[in-house]
Amino acid sequence: MHNIKIKRISEYARLPGYAHPGDAGMDLFSAVEKTLKPGEFALIGTGIKIGLPENTEAQVRPRSGLAIKNGVTVLNTPGTIDEGYRGEVGVILINHSKEDFTVTPGMKIAQMVIAPVVRAQIEEVDELGDTLRGDGGFGSTGI
Repeated sequence: MHNIKIKRISEYARLPGYAHPGDAGMDLFSAVEKTLKPGEFALIGTGIKIGLPENTEAQVRPRSGLAIKNGVTVLNTPGTIDEGYRGEVGVILINHSKEDFTVTPGMKIAQMVIAPVVRAQIEEVDELGDTLRGDGGFGSTGI
């Protein structure tokens, strides 16, 4: 179990939390009110700052209920919060629907998954070696 340090910076901030035992993502909540017009996107503040353990990241992902019911999702999904970031956690939401959508303080707007980070060392080579797949991509395995 990893401990995530949270600092509230808004009176409207709610601490992230898991809705059910076994959930991978914890809910993130808005600390602001903002109306998104159709096609509009905006950075929504959560009113919290986080301190992540070494060699971890937080991934900000959409909520499926918000997407299916309202056409609202996270624009840069998954958004990455690096372990060294100490600013306010923000969520870039986009309204794909044909109706205005109002985000209100305390509303669940995204989920946050804490994940391990593997740091790779880059090695430039002249050849990569053959594989069964080769360079087949983008639909190469059929329908």
